[in-house]
Amino acid sequence: MDLEIRKNLTIPSSELTYVTSRSSGPGGQHANKSETRVTLKWDLENTELLGPIQKSRVRKKLSTYLTDEGIIKLSSDANRSQKRNKSDVQERFCRLLLAALKVPKRRKKTKPSRRAKERRLKNKKKKSDKKKNRNFKDW
Repeated sequence: MDLEIRKNLTIPSSELTYVTSRSSGPGGQHANKSETRVTLKWDLENTELLGPIQKSRVRKKLSTYLTDEGIIKLSSDANRSQKRNKSDVQERFCRLLLAALKVPKRRKKTKPSRRAKERRLKNKKKKSDKKKNRNFKDW
């Protein structure tokens, strides 16, 4: 089943690899024989879906999930069900990839208005006068 990230970006199931393993922690007899942890692997370097700029952005933002070979690895073992862990890891992957691909807005340089400058200087003068009036020599 293909994984839809957004309208114009869908990762084919052939590019995604799911590996199951035993979860850590307590679970009794059931934990010793069931593989409920799901690890999602996606080869970022060899994908045709993203351009070089997008790849470098994803590489930079998701560097903690990236292996030396350029494969993104995400795991989930929060649930006791393999099916729920798989949907959980897919959802997390979508969120992370969307956040990594988002282009930040460029900051517009702005300067304070004349009224704001006047207000700032007025307050500054007021504070200065208040401190000047604290002179104890006059007493």
